[in-house]
Amino acid sequence: MKKKALIFGITGQDGAYLTRFLLKKNYIVHGIKRRSSSSNTQRLDDIYVDPHFKSDFHLHYGDLTDSFSTLKNIEMIKPNEIYNLGAQSHVKVSFDVPEYTANVDALGTLRILDSIKTLKLQKKIKFYQAGTSEMFGSSLPPQNEKTQFKPSSPYAVAKLYAHWITRNYREAYGIFASNGILFNHESPLRGETFVTKKIVKGLCDILNGKQTKIFLGNLYSKRDWGHAEDYVEAMWKILQHKKPDDFVIATGKQMTVKEFINKTAKYLGLKLVWKGEGFNEIGLLNGKKSIFIDKRYFRPIEVDSLQGNSRYAQKLLKWKPKKNIDDLIIDMINYEIK
Repeated sequence: MKKKALIFGITGQDGAYLTRFLLKKNYIVHGIKRRSSSSNTQRLDDIYVDPHFKSDFHLHYGDLTDSFSTLKNIEMIKPNEIYNLGAQSHVKVSFDVPEYTANVDALGTLRILDSIKTLKLQKKIKFYQAGTSEMFGSSLPPQNEKTQFKPSSPYAVAKLYAHWITRNYREAYGIFASNGILFNHESPLRGETFVTKKIVKGLCDILNGKQTKIFLGNLYSKRDWGHAEDYVEAMWKILQHKKPDDFVIATGKQMTVKEFINKTAKYLGLKLVWKGEGFNEIGLLNGKKSIFIDKRYFRPIEVDSLQGNSRYAQKLLKWKPKKNIDDLIIDMINYEIK
């Protein structure tokens, strides 16, 4: 019999890649999407089949802020694996909507876990919780599974609750519940408000004359960037491991936002020169002032340096990233040009 997977957050970047990955693994994939007056399934439209026809891919309405819909969908689908990728995932936005972020990211995880317990499906369902490197906050890199958590945003705090409640339900109720602490991972499907997408799309649009300026925040934040395609494979491997556990997933390599811009400009054949410093630093593309700093894009508390050590996952799961930062940038550029 085919395995059944249930994905919360299926309409996001990771959900779209994980869906394709699991379908190739011969899974039946069910996804939960929020009801919206506008279409929010663009990342899945090419693989979605009209429900009147036979398919291994199914979408259902639900919301992580709604306990009843969460329990009802799990009871109806009875999946072998649940992947919780649903979240208000924008760090800067979490300072503007902290209560909503906590409701979705923290309590949403609790609602899934408690549904598994209430339905007495502890022995039948494996649960994956999508953690984040933001939970490490100001802890010095490189960060691994034993590094102290020091969250620096409402998003990170909410995700840390989700991390610990996953461990708590694992230990208290015997649920196969694992945490993946994923460092930054990007792709052509990244949302347009995230910095990597903003940079790649912005520079491509400047090259093509569609816009003249882009505005960014902290150029000197250091991040460990991987490709989402590699990271969803890690999610799956975490649930295939013989016992539930917590794993850091990262490339181990670090780069500043400014270095990411420099690489993108180079691949596009744009001549980039930086002038000024601080909030007055400006990037000139082919001699024109094009890249500007805007204070609005700085967080109340900045996280300066994230770099993961994924040796534990590499050893136990036999996982390692296949794509490097250059592969990622080229992939994102090709998508925008196409």
